[in-house]
Amino acid sequence: MTDHRVSQDFFESKYQADSDPWRFADSPYERNRYAEIVNALSGHRFHRAFEPGCSIGALTELLAPVCDTVLAFDISPTAAARAQARCARFPGVTVRVGSLPADIPDGRFDLIVFSEIGYYFDRTTLVSLVTNLLTRLQPGGTLLAAHWLGSSPDHILSGDDVHECLSKALGPPPAETSQRFEGFRLDVWRRP
Repeated sequence: MTDHRVSQDFFESKYQADSDPWRFADSPYERNRYAEIVNALSGHRFHRAFEPGCSIGALTELLAPVCDTVLAFDISPTAAARAQARCARFPGVTVRVGSLPADIPDGRFDLIVFSEIGYYFDRTTLVSLVTNLLTRLQPGGTLLAAHWLGSSPDHILSGDDVHECLSKALGPPPAETSQRFEGFRLDVWRRP
């Protein structure tokens, strides 16, 4: 039986009831989180990026200028349609409906942004998922993870638990790329 917290129906009902249920587009917290994510990527240009769980595309919109192409998806068709509309002016952005781990795309990426979705998996599934994602990250590529440190009844894991699982799969992030901010954690791994 699928846990309701990772089902398409669960997320679709959220987006049907509210166009931005987590205030990704307008909350000061989210704007600050996005700024720190973009800052962590500064100085790099990416050829092909992957952003699973893109929601309404607020972060996708900020990734587009530093990436030649971005493939983003969300489990909710409503959210994916909103992300596509938000990013329509960027010809290199493709948004579709998809979920992890079932819809991991083929090919290699030099950037994977794993943001605000790790809590919806149990530990075993998350470690397996991230290990699989690593096979899609080209040598020298970047995996960036950012997660809220609060708690929600919708989450299976906490933000810190998510990053511990990522470290189990990827090894600990270099100290200079591991940061804690008020309310969230951001870690960056680069594949050798």
